[in-house]
Amino acid sequence: MVVVLVENPGARAGSAVVRSRESRTRTGVAAAVAAVPVLLIALQVIAIREGFEGPLDSLWRDYVGTPKSMSVPWAGLILALVGISVRRRLVAVGVAVAIDVAWAGARLLAGEPFAIGNGPVIVLTALALLAWLRWTGAERRDALHAAALGALLILATKVGDVWLHITVIGRPTVLDEYVILADHALGDPSWVLGRAIDALGPVVYAVLHWVYIELPVAAIVVAVWQLRHVVSSGRWPSHYLVRTFLVLGLIGPLVYVLFPVVGPMFAYGPDGNGLQLGNYWPGVVPPIDRNPMPLPFDAAIPRNCMPSMHTAWALSVFLHTRRDIDGAPAPRWLRWGGAFWLLATLAATLGFGYHYGVDLVAGAVLCLTVESALREPERGWGWFRIRLVASGVAVLAALLLSYRYLAVPMADYPVFAGTVVLGLLAGLAAAFHATWFASVREPQQAPREVEHAAR
Repeated sequence: MVVVLVENPGARAGSAVVRSRESRTRTGVAAAVAAVPVLLIALQVIAIREGFEGPLDSLWRDYVGTPKSMSVPWAGLILALVGISVRRRLVAVGVAVAIDVAWAGARLLAGEPFAIGNGPVIVLTALALLAWLRWTGAERRDALHAAALGALLILATKVGDVWLHITVIGRPTVLDEYVILADHALGDPSWVLGRAIDALGPVVYAVLHWVYIELPVAAIVVAVWQLRHVVSSGRWPSHYLVRTFLVLGLIGPLVYVLFPVVGPMFAYGPDGNGLQLGNYWPGVVPPIDRNPMPLPFDAAIPRNCMPSMHTAWALSVFLHTRRDIDGAPAPRWLRWGGAFWLLATLAATLGFGYHYGVDLVAGAVLCLTVESALREPERGWGWFRIRLVASGVAVLAALLLSYRYLAVPMADYPVFAGTVVLGLLAGLAAAFHATWFASVREPQQAPREVEHAAR
């Protein structure tokens, strides 16, 4: 009997695809790792020249000083823990708590304010070094992957703080006079929500304020849920919330410089440090000024309204709480939590006077566009994705141009203009849903499983 061994061309092709994908991933990771210190050093130089705290200064405080945030360092560590075993998680958390208690106690004895956050940053760094120098194989890869995500979350906040200063330096005037005219097309929702929150009392205010400032907490809960099986399954999902968060944080703030806006509570409220156009917000809607002009403004207030990044991030949280990473419906508690966080964030952004309604529309469009570019990468860049991303870019550009150059007609014809603005958002949202949520897709296979099946 003669046995003929025939090579399976599908196996060879499948292996080549996997190797090519892994090679591109390694190249991209290496480039990103190299770019991070360069970016931090460049921003630190700018900060020194302009006289404000740079990212390296802030990072140093996280290690040996008073951390700027108490929640972000812990969020970063919790995200890093998804890549290691349960026993190591317990050890890492215990060490981080011990360090935080020691540092907080020393600060209190010295008469300094209470703060925590040193412990998780130190432990996250030690975890990354230990994985890099001592561990091997999948154990090392998963730990470094998770530690990098946690570190990027922390570093992104440092970069974001510096960027807010740069928006002030680069744009001494703001476009609030144009934006408020465009906002008349939506019924001046910031004034409406501002009065409503005042009427609802301090409890509602406190809840909304906590939701607004603790958006990273919601993001970490969702991200940890999505990545909960990384160690046990030996694979990472192709897409998860942290990727959207980071890309939004890179792209969105660029618009701040193109379209500088400070918000109702500053341009039209008592927090404008004497540069406001009047103390209107939230009691009285300003009269329509048909000759808007760029407004010189305070160097201490960042131009970070357009688009509303809180809206973009909260919407991404909502989208990632609809389904599990394998396409199955998410648990009810997560779906309700995502919906609550989105609605509360929208109410806070408007009701606290931080944003105009048109800012929120732009933020939602940005989120849907970025999420369309990142979601389900295994499906490739077919026409279905290209047209959706291109439509999102076109809608965002059209909105920004109309806010700037058609603000007066939008205020003169608010019903028509508001219908167009909301219609553009609704159309993009409908296309997004039809592309990604209209049908239940098959559970994803890990690359190693695809390769094995090809054999």
